[in-house]
Amino acid sequence: MIFLGIAQPIVYLILFAPLLKPALASMGTNSMADAYRIYVPGMLVALGIGGGLYVGFGLLGDLANGVIERSRVTTVSRVALLLGRSLRDMVTVIVQSILITLLALPFGLLVNLGSILLGYLLLALITLSSASISYGIAIKVNNPNVLGQVINNMAQPLMLLSGTLLPLALAPLWLREVSNWNPFQWAVTGMRALYHGHPTDPHVWESFVIVGALMVVAIAWASRSFARSVR
Repeated sequence: MIFLGIAQPIVYLILFAPLLKPALASMGTNSMADAYRIYVPGMLVALGIGGGLYVGFGLLGDLANGVIERSRVTTVSRVALLLGRSLRDMVTVIVQSILITLLALPFGLLVNLGSILLGYLLLALITLSSASISYGIAIKVNNPNVLGQVINNMAQPLMLLSGTLLPLALAPLWLREVSNWNPFQWAVTGMRALYHGHPTDPHVWESFVIVGALMVVAIAWASRSFARSVR
């Protein structure tokens, strides 16, 4: 799962990222290192969003196979059962992100270790948020076909309005105003500041506060739904 999950990001890393240097020249992108500092953090956030939003299918499979049903006889907290799954998904995304970062180094990515570690912490919050949202929706719809439609309709605008591929500074004003309501857009901005070596940038701490608040709300909602469904 780990290696299959990074196959598409690697293709984008090799075939799409090199286009950014000339495309973003107006923003002061003068080297491939600058291009990868813009693209790699956006791609990692996209990985956290996508890697979390689609995990609900696994929960539906376990519900259909009776795995969750058997957990009812245990004394384990229902919240812990859900958090265990979310933390597993988080670890998977972090390992994938480490591999992608290492693969980007030969292409010119240069980032200090402290900023990278702080970026992984932010990515962990993003993945916990998206995974919890996915589990909560899966419990509500309890149908893989419906879940697929709901998640696809959520993921696409979230990705486009977060600027994972290209900075939203290039977008028209109305699109930037709309994107400000997307918490993952703040995450991308904070992650890019970290990969540019600016851990004290206000955007970094704003992203932690916004994504952290989203994570708390998402976990609380999903845990409540899960506890009600698994008594």
